Amino acid sequence: MTTSEVGDDDFQEILAQTRHFVRTAVMPREQEILADDRVPDDLREQAKKMGLFGYAIPQEWGGLGLNLSQDVELAMELGYTTLALRSMFGTNNGIAGQVLVGFGTDEQKKRWLEPMATGDVVASFALTEPGAGSNPSGLRTKAVRDGSDWVITGQKRFITNAPTADLFVVFARTRPADDDGPGIAVFLVPADAAGVQVGTKDAKMGQEGAWTADVSFDDVRVPAEALVGGAEDIGYRAAMISLARGRVHIAALAVGSAQRALDESVAYAATATQGGTPIGNFQLVQAMIADQQTGVSAGRALVRDAARQWVSGEDRRVAPSVAKLYCTEMVGQVADLAVQIHGGSGYMREVPVERIYREVRLLRLYEGTSEIQRLIIGSNLVKSAQRDRA
Repeated sequence: MTTSEVGDDDFQEILAQTRHFVRTAVMPREQEILADDRVPDDLREQAKKMGLFGYAIPQEWGGLGLNLSQDVELAMELGYTTLALRSMFGTNNGIAGQVLVGFGTDEQKKRWLEPMATGDVVASFALTEPGAGSNPSGLRTKAVRDGSDWVITGQKRFITNAPTADLFVVFARTRPADDDGPGIAVFLVPADAAGVQVGTKDAKMGQEGAWTADVSFDDVRVPAEALVGGAEDIGYRAAMISLARGRVHIAALAVGSAQRALDESVAYAATATQGGTPIGNFQLVQAMIADQQTGVSAGRALVRDAARQWVSGEDRRVAPSVAKLYCTEMVGQVADLAVQIHGGSGYMREVPVERIYREVRLLRLYEGTSEIQRLIIGSNLVKSAQRDRA
């Protein structure tokens, strides 16, 4: 285990408690979460008491202080059940929280990180726009200085936790990109600020209980202290680093979901019969299970290696994209095989593999699509080779 504020013994206890919570408290209520499109309040409260809203926030700000190597182990447990659970506190620990952890001023961290760690504040990462998704260079949301204040105008789309957010971490363009930088800043905007409007909750293919919505900013005025890090050109770098870290986490979630789909497949194949014979005795079914197991094993090893390289600083650019690309594509294949193994039963709404099949499709889209990951991987390898030859 890489050195961290959390020792190995303490972390193993956190991991064991999380696994117990997932397996005994959340899994029995997956159908309730699906039907009601919400995570019950008592499960939210349990997650808060366990510190899950701040597991990746440093201890000095009230969190558990897990590093990324520990984060992915936790994520693989969280991925084993409905992804709505992780979504509740995912932005606090991940893409929104890490912007503050990595780039916020001491005053900003003091104001926001502790209530985020306790779950009293839910933070949302407001980057994606109708015309700017995986690549933030296309941002159109604008922030204009007016005296010492900033005035923000623009539209954001598919913002996770927007309907319940207390704070939006908003990326906006302060000027056109130039030789001095991309001209993208990031601001801390309270959800109750005048001019902030959250749209209706999105109706999605899957991930019931994980809420997203459009958010509009209509001449939203914030003070100078709302500018993260107190510098205009932090935004693009903050987004890229936060997203890259998040990709390793999403890859780990994918492994957790794939493990669940595999376990459901094996359990079904061992008991369901065809002509009086368990279908798991048929070699073609065994071949599908073998492909599932191989994908899960490779994904788990890849995630752990990418997290190790992040913590050591060895690779924070290519390895996260490799892990996300492979693991999110892998879980789609594993989930598809799970439905196939279940036959007609796998297409029924109350069977876990049907939910998994729909839920994991989103993993190939957010935190950068598979296509974006391929561009990142390919371009960085070519550029590295060109530098070596220069």
